[in-house]
Order: sequence, then C-alpha cells, then structure tokens
Amino acid sequence: MKKNNIVLFGIAVLCACSVPKERQPLTGGQWGEIKNGSAEEVVSSEVLYWQAPPASKEVLHFYDATAHDGTRSLCISADGLANGYWNNRVNLKPWSKYRFKGWIKCENVVAEPQGGAGFRLQGVEVQLPDFTGTQDWTLVSCDFETGANDCVIVSCLLGTEGKAKGKVWFDDLSFECLGTEVIETSIKVDPAEQKAEMSPYIYGQFIEHMGHCIYGGIWAEMLMDRKFWYAPGQKGSPWQIAGTDKAEEGLYMDETAPYTGRHTPVLKSDGKRIALKQTQLGLRPGISCSGYIVMKADREMPVKVMLNYGSFIQELSLEVGTTYRKYPVHFSAFDHKVKDATFSICPQKEGRLWIGTASLMPDDHIDGFRADVLALLRGLKAPVYRWPGGNFVSGYDWHDGIGERDKRPPRRNPAWTGVESNDVGIHEFMRLCELLDTEPYIAVNAGLGGVKEAADEVEYCNGTEDTPMGKWRKQNGQAKPWKVKWWSVGNEMFGDWQLGFMSTEAFVKKHNSFADAMWKVDSSIHLIAVGEVGRWDEMILANCADRMDLVSEHFYCQDWHGGGLMTHVLQIPRNIRRIAEAHRGYRRDIPALEGKDIRICMDEWNYWYGPHIYGELGTRYFLRDALGIAAGLNEFLRQSDMVFMANYAQTVNVIGCIKATTTDACYASTGEVLKLYREQFGTVPVKVDGELRPLDVAAAIRSSDQALTLSVINPGWEEVTFDLDILGGQFEYQAKTCRLNGVATIYTLTGPDDMAYNTPGQESVVKVSEKSLKNTKQVKVGPFSANVIVLGTE
Repeated sequence: MKKNNIVLFGIAVLCACSVPKERQPLTGGQWGEIKNGSAEEVVSSEVLYWQAPPASKEVLHFYDATAHDGTRSLCISADGLANGYWNNRVNLKPWSKYRFKGWIKCENVVAEPQGGAGFRLQGVEVQLPDFTGTQDWTLVSCDFETGANDCVIVSCLLGTEGKAKGKVWFDDLSFECLGTEVIETSIKVDPAEQKAEMSPYIYGQFIEHMGHCIYGGIWAEMLMDRKFWYAPGQKGSPWQIAGTDKAEEGLYMDETAPYTGRHTPVLKSDGKRIALKQTQLGLRPGISCSGYIVMKADREMPVKVMLNYGSFIQELSLEVGTTYRKYPVHFSAFDHKVKDATFSICPQKEGRLWIGTASLMPDDHIDGFRADVLALLRGLKAPVYRWPGGNFVSGYDWHDGIGERDKRPPRRNPAWTGVESNDVGIHEFMRLCELLDTEPYIAVNAGLGGVKEAADEVEYCNGTEDTPMGKWRKQNGQAKPWKVKWWSVGNEMFGDWQLGFMSTEAFVKKHNSFADAMWKVDSSIHLIAVGEVGRWDEMILANCADRMDLVSEHFYCQDWHGGGLMTHVLQIPRNIRRIAEAHRGYRRDIPALEGKDIRICMDEWNYWYGPHIYGELGTRYFLRDALGIAAGLNEFLRQSDMVFMANYAQTVNVIGCIKATTTDACYASTGEVLKLYREQFGTVPVKVDGELRPLDVAAAIRSSDQALTLSVINPGWEEVTFDLDILGGQFEYQAKTCRLNGVATIYTLTGPDDMAYNTPGQESVVKVSEKSLKNTKQVKVGPFSANVIVLGTE
C-alpha cells in the first residue's frame, strides 16, 4: 500500500471542515446550495463552511470588507509566488444541468509559469478562465452537466496552474439548476448471453504486519511487546515500572546475554515495591486466560503474578530459580467484560529478576488465533490470503519468523510504526490458511531482499524433506511441503516510499532474476509481477512477460469529493474499469503480450480515508463505503476476462472489513457486503441492458445451483422502482435447460443512513435483511442500499 498516497487536490480539505458535518438531505432540498456563498457568515476569524489551508507566512487567507455585494468577500493575498485556496462542497443532483456564477476581483496578480487566479469546479468537466493583472469585479459563468456525479468542490484559487502572487477577492458564488433529466429505470436481463466466468479469487483478502491487523487483531496474544524491544518505561513501551519514581532505579537492560533480541529487562527488587506491569488488557466474560513467563533470578526468589481489574484481583505465587525456565500462569474467567485489566510481575525478595519474555492468551484461542475473529474470517469464505505485505515485506527477513517462537527476535517494523514480534511467521500463516480452508499467496522481499533469500523461501515452503530448506522446515515441525502456489516478486517497487525502490529499468532485471531463481526451485508456482498503470507497466510487460503469470495492480479511493454519495460509490468501479482498459491497451500495443493471457491481480483495493480509530490506519467504514465495494464486485464481474484475482486490503482493523478491539469483533459495513456477495451472488456474467440509471446493476448465474442473481446497488437518496424483464424465462447453462421457478428472494444491505457504521460490542446497524420477492416484474429498492436478488430455477 502506498505509504505516501498521492492525493488529489483538496482531499483533506473537506474532510476536516470545521463546520458541523451535515448529511445530504434525502429530499434533495439543498441540491446546488453553496453554503455561505457570499462569505457573510463569520465567527471570529472563521468563514463558515469554507476551508482554507493552515496559516502561513507565504499566503494569507481572510475575509475582507471589499465586496461585490454585502459586506464581506473571500480574499487570498501573497507577496511571493505561492498557492492559496478557499474550498466549499456542494451537493448537485445527478443527470442535471447547472449554471455556476461567481465574481472575482484581482490586484497585481502574476502567475508562473501559467494560470493565475480563478474558480475551479472539481468533480465535473468544465473549463473556467484564469485572471492576471489588475481587474475590477468580473462575473464568471458557465453551464455544465453533472452526469453520474452528485457533488462538486468549488475552489477559489490563487495559483490555478502553478504558483501565483498578488491579491484576489471572490464573492457571490451560486449554482442554478437549469433542468433535470427524467429517468424511468428499466432492467432487461438476457441469461442466454453469457461471458467468461468470474474467478472465485476475486474474493481474496490481504493481511499485512502493521497496526492491529495481525497483532491486536487476528493473533490472540494479549501482551504487547512481549519480548521487550523497548525498555520498560521507555517511550513506546507498553510496560511500566511500578514502585519507584525513577524507572532506572528499579530496572536495567541486560545486553550481555539477552534471552531473545538485543536485551532483557532485569528488575532490581528490594522485596517490597518493584513491579513490572502492563495495563489496558481486554478480558471477555466467561473466557479464562493462560500463558507463561520465562524468568530467572540471581537467587531463588518468590514472585507474585497478578491479573487485576480495580478491586478484583487474581494472584499466583511462583518460585523462580537461577536458570531460565518457563513458568505457566492461568487466570480464571471474570463474569463480566473488562477493557482495562492489569498484568503484573512482582518479585517478593531482594535481588535481581530477569524476565526473558511473557505471554498471555485467552483460553478459547485456536492455535494462537483469536476465536471470535477467526469465526468472522471463516464467514468471509475468502479463497486466498496475501501475506506478509505490503510495504512491510520490502524490509522483512522471513527467517526471523521461523523456529521457536519465544526465541524469534523482535524487530522494529521496517515500514510502519511499532514492533514486529515475529510471533506470526510462515508456519503460523500457513496454519491460518488451513483453519480458514483458503490458499496462501506469499510476497517475497524484492526490496532489500535478495534472489537467494526468495528462492530459499520457495524451497522452505514447497521443497521435499531431502532439500536443505525442506529439512529445516521439518525440523521446525512441518514435514510435508505446503505447496504454495501463488507468489509475488515484491510490492510496489515503483514507489519512492518502498524500501529498495529502484528505476523501472533496474527492476526489470531484478524481477527476471528472481523469477528464474524461484522457478528453478519449483516450476509449478504462479508468479505475480509488480504493476502500476503507465510507463512501469509498459516496461514490465514488454520485458518480463515470459516470467510472470499475473500482474499486480493497486488502488485506494479517498473521500476527496467531500460529501456526494453517488460520486463516492462510483469511484471504486471507475478505478477497476480504468485499470482493466489500460491492460486491454497493453495487449494491443505490446508485442511481447501476443498470444499471452496475463491478467490482473488487484491485490490491494479499497477505500482509505478518515481517522485511525482502530490503531494505525484503522479507519472506520460507513454504509457508503460498503456500497462502493459492492459496485466494485459488479465491475469485477464485468471485467471477468481481465481481472483474475483481487485482494481486499486489509482484512482486520487496518483499513479492514473486520474491526476488533481487545474484547469484541464485528464485520464493518464492507465486511457485511463481502460476505453477502460471496454467499449469494453468481459468477457467470450475463447480459444486462435497458435504462439502468441511477442504479449500478450486474447479473450472473450462480454455478452452484444455476440460480439467476442480480446485484442492484442504489447509490442515491431516493427509493427506485424499476421494471425487470428476464428475457425468455429460461436459459441454457452447461448443457442444461434452466427454467425460472417463480421463487425469488431479495437480500438487502442498508442502514439508517449512508454514514451508518458498525461498532464491535454493539448491535450492528449496517446489516443484511432477507425477504421473499413476490413481484419480480416490478421491483423496489430503497435508498443507499446494495441488493442481491436471487431467482430460483428448476
């Protein structure tokens, strides 16, 4: 994933508006209204509903008494070349014609290299003039059509095409609706006209070692930094030293003979006060927890271990010897949910106590994985999981994640924040795939990693017991090869945020050398090359086509438009279509692709915006995001000949479709829609025609039972009634005549409004309802809803 995402102008602008966040009215009564379009509403120095960049010395943004009408206007002033803006979001009615008007005044405006001052309407196709020099109040007006967009960002700019200086005023901005197209929605489905089946790999997932995706999400370990990468009490450490005002008086770090990693904490006990503790642990009612502490002392020493919540305390007494030993601990279940329990290690005698590592897990964990999260993962029925990254993989040494878990060295996360404990490595990932009945997809380190490291990793996973790596794997507990089929050579190596980033020309050679070495170990594996639409793709496909099976593409959508529902939803299918069309062009234009079917592996795709509520990049997902993911699945169906695999990024917490706290877990809105479509939607595309607007519609035969399914997404604010015509009433599928039997069911995903979301530990409000559909000739779908209609056959 792109660590420094390239953001369209104004991404953060409207998302952080200081005015109350208002939802677009269901009635559409405020279509076209520019709130405070004359800049008359001011509180202190703030112009309500308008957003400007943070204050700086280079450019000034303020309201001014110079006005075309009224008493105030928006003003931007810069003595030197700079960029300035005032932005406002406006909801527009789709498939309508509007007239924009605004007044501008300039004083000594100079542009470099071109442009000047002026208005821009971001989100629609329209050309507006630039102004330079000194000009009195001038009216700017233009007519435009919205099409399938329901919002626009109005920008008042100094520096429209580059940088500019001078002074400019803006006033009396307005939109006038000149007319709206009357749409009578009517859907025709011809199940006899079928296309290539959509690959089941479209429903893949992606997990990366960052934030709370694995640790604090999928993995059940309750103690953070359990191998003490940080010294307890140090900034960044979850461990605290109790019983002394100065941490160094009660602890030092032994670097001479650490148990694991670079150092081991040693408590200097006076026998009364010193304790090592970690707070904010989550306990679920009725679930006991167990673990161990690896310790030694300079003399035999009694040690008290406690788990407490307020006045509720459980204590264990351990007798610690002078050599490292694993001391088991067990705590009974509390009868209520606890979110801030404290785990403490307290030496009871004067002396020194080494704490090599510690572990605590809920007793319902399944081979180290959280049972509640695992249940949700199983519900997704994802056919493939990509791992371990992402940016993470470009600095990851897979050797760190094998062998005795307690002895695996902790590392600083090479790409993100926090500590990598290496508790989850190849063996744990493969066990997760077995528990989920899914296929593994492993990315190798083509950033800082080398060819031999990648080839050895393939041999470790797929080599027989008589190979060096296969023998090592057996020693670590896995005799039989895993036979991992899917492998990618690196991640986003086109980006300067990536460790080991290099030019396209250099990576072409690197990819080919990796591919040759990996195929030499196992010629049956499928290789996925790093892709990025544009020159990178052209070079990779022209020079590496013989050494790849698929090519990776990534995209993330923002909330740059600042409010519109339809525009927000349609971003996802538009990006899928954009990438697929680019690859169709490559097939026409690149000779090396002649006769080859190198399809797309969209192994990162999602929305990515908003506050990090669930840890690093742990964004919240709303109903509007679920509708976009559903529209993406429709587009994947339409592009079934071009896209072979897709991996929703990332599965848990980190921009994930599952959200988990220390005590609870649930499907986010996007998880609900992925689960619904995986269970109910078909995979064999059939022809859909008619007047589909304002809906996003796709239809497919469900191969498991030959049912005919329709995906109908309403990205609008009003209920839509449409005529549905299934041509012929029967169709041929796999040499069988399938007749509609009159039984129909509609599954609807929706919520109270488009900004509704699910929260772990609370009843879901974005959820799926099911009902029988009596009338299949005329169907109603509610506003902001994703619907799967299943028509039975016999």
